[in-house]
Amino acid sequence: MNINDYILKEIKAFHLKDSVKKAQKLFKNYPITHFPVVENEKLLGSFAEDDIQTLENKEEELVAHSYLLNSFFADEKATVLELLKIFADNNTTIIPVLNKDKNYIGYYDLCDVLDVFSTSPFMIEESETLIVEKLELDYSMGEVSQIVEANGGKLLGVYISEKSKDFVQVTLKIVSDEINEIIQTFRRYDYKIVSNHENDIYLEDLKNRSDYLQKYLEM
Repeated sequence: MNINDYILKEIKAFHLKDSVKKAQKLFKNYPITHFPVVENEKLLGSFAEDDIQTLENKEEELVAHSYLLNSFFADEKATVLELLKIFADNNTTIIPVLNKDKNYIGYYDLCDVLDVFSTSPFMIEESETLIVEKLELDYSMGEVSQIVEANGGKLLGVYISEKSKDFVQVTLKIVSDEINEIIQTFRRYDYKIVSNHENDIYLEDLKNRSDYLQKYLEM
């Protein structure tokens, strides 16, 4: 699926000569947080609804408030993950899109991009989610992949989901009928298993030992 198919042109971009009243009306009619301002096909920035709705002089032109423009955009070759980061970093539901000549060609809507991501094999294929932790100095993406594949697993995706001063947590989406073998191999390579799994033999053994000890102490 080509993410470029979701570039929208439904709403025309603002121009600096447009009025505050026109901008406020647009934000009232559409559930969006920002909208771009363009001059001669070049993006100047985006106005935020929160800023526009506070302006009292509705007859003023937007140029009088150009200091409120926010600067963010996406290249037309941006990936879904890059787009999600831009949405999150700027707390926006709209991202202006520029072509290779840096001309404005439309915008992405957050709902469309989320739909694309949620229907990707990474999200919809039946799989196990495994979260492992290791010292950052000892961590290797190649080692993680090797552990999964050496145990007959198929790695759908992997990303660093948390990072502290010394440790990294890595989230993996794995297709496997033998997830327990993969879990135990990670432990042998000194990875801590952060996620919980019903068929984790190691945890079951610890539980059984704990139950046995508790019964012994109660005798």
